[in-house]
Amino acid sequence: MNFYKNHYDVIIIGAGLSGLSCALQLQAKGVKDILILEKHNLPGGLATSYVRNGIEIEATLHEMMSIGPKEDRLKVGAFFDEMGVDIDWLRVPEAYRFIEKTKKIDITLHAGFRTMADEIDAQYPGWGDKVFDFMNLCNRVYDSMNILSVTPMSKPEMLMKHPDFVKTVGYSAEQVMDTYGFPVDIMDILTPYWIYVGNPMSSLPFTIYAFLMADYFRGGSYVCRHLSHEMSMKLEQKVEEQGAQVEFRQEVEKILVRDGKVYGVRTARGDEIFCDYVVSAAYPNKVYTQMIEPLSEVPEGAVRMVNARRLSVCPVSVMMVLDGTPEELGISDYNVFSGDTMDTDEIWENYHTKGPYTYLTSICLNLANPDCTPKGCCQFSITALPLADPFLDVKEEDYLALKRQLAADMIANYEKTMGVNIHDHIREIEVETPMTVAHYVGAWKGSIYGYSHSLDDHAVARLQMKEEDHFIEGLEFAGAHAISGNGMGPAVTNGRAAAKGILEALERKNKKNPLSEGFGRAAAALNRGKEAAK
Repeated sequence: MNFYKNHYDVIIIGAGLSGLSCALQLQAKGVKDILILEKHNLPGGLATSYVRNGIEIEATLHEMMSIGPKEDRLKVGAFFDEMGVDIDWLRVPEAYRFIEKTKKIDITLHAGFRTMADEIDAQYPGWGDKVFDFMNLCNRVYDSMNILSVTPMSKPEMLMKHPDFVKTVGYSAEQVMDTYGFPVDIMDILTPYWIYVGNPMSSLPFTIYAFLMADYFRGGSYVCRHLSHEMSMKLEQKVEEQGAQVEFRQEVEKILVRDGKVYGVRTARGDEIFCDYVVSAAYPNKVYTQMIEPLSEVPEGAVRMVNARRLSVCPVSVMMVLDGTPEELGISDYNVFSGDTMDTDEIWENYHTKGPYTYLTSICLNLANPDCTPKGCCQFSITALPLADPFLDVKEEDYLALKRQLAADMIANYEKTMGVNIHDHIREIEVETPMTVAHYVGAWKGSIYGYSHSLDDHAVARLQMKEEDHFIEGLEFAGAHAISGNGMGPAVTNGRAAAKGILEALERKNKKNPLSEGFGRAAAALNRGKEAAK
């Protein structure tokens, strides 16, 4: 008996959050003949954990966007609920504490537009209402983005129904904030999340910034009680229950293309598996330069596209288990952003180096998830998000020394800022760099955040260029590198978007040939006929 069937409707490369969400969305619309191939022995990609001396340690997730409380679910939380994927979500206690050492700014903000505006007003009297107005502008842009990403509109209709989106779409975050006349301190306080989308405020599109701010402050942030692997394991279980075939330790080396259309894949062990559609978690950079077979099927436009896009930031993260509780160690905040300056152009220049880094974010997971470690210790991480390029020329013999120096610098920076001692309480420590990510998941140059959002290339522009950027028929992309961009929440959205692309193609196919398989009533009837024939 063959290990694989002769043919599948869809083959998904990668069992990360994007690939699994894509499968769930397809299944919800009636596409059941799905094969998922994962090169590792577990699902999840970067939504994973690792074990050191019997302690399970979260590998990546700081906070999950787009979840929201049960009474006001945001789109990712609503999707999980609709798909019957029951995640035990824990609310993160605060949005962030922000410390700017030079100006001696120290403020903690919590979710809720009115709440965070009042917290700013308490330190900067008279500015709360204006901050509240600004956050509501962000929220209106956020709502428009969610609608426009799935509902095509003419420009006049868009202007009438989404005026704030249209008015701000061509401006940077800095330019829109300037119109409010905020003091520099308040602009700094509203800035910390910029780093997660990898562009300084002077060139970060306001649309992207607004979406980020509204998402975090409207619904708050969440983590999984059983770490990020809870998401991936439950997603994988659900897609298998619904009939998908999921195979691990099966790395895809080639995507087979003929006459501009995919027709299958080849695995590292030599299996050729045929299908109508392929969804790739691998970056387009790798797909278009190494994976398409034959490479002569790669259009020139695809190569130009990947050459024109700039990779976003990568992690340098010191992940620790400390031998004390947060209270014993003097750690009082879940999430702290700290630096000598909030001049994001200056920080951006610093992030083009191999350190030491001046702008850091720290997370104490136990303050959201008290039981994530054995009693008497806690999980703690310090992260910088530089570019990958400075690491490309690191020699193998210098790598371990560089990791140790980065970790020492980041720990010393945090201790000086917060006035605590964590160095003497380290029970377990791992240092993650772009090389770690490249080695573990094969992400292009160790990138986890996809392509940088700039004024001429961001989610809105990519959505408008979706058809022009679709170079090979039957090939969709799902991951941080896809339209919605980076983060675990957007990864789920990108998976659903890939499914939507396939469903739209199937719908077009069925209109041409009502008896074609894979979608709708005609497809269901045909599949029932096949089963009866067996």
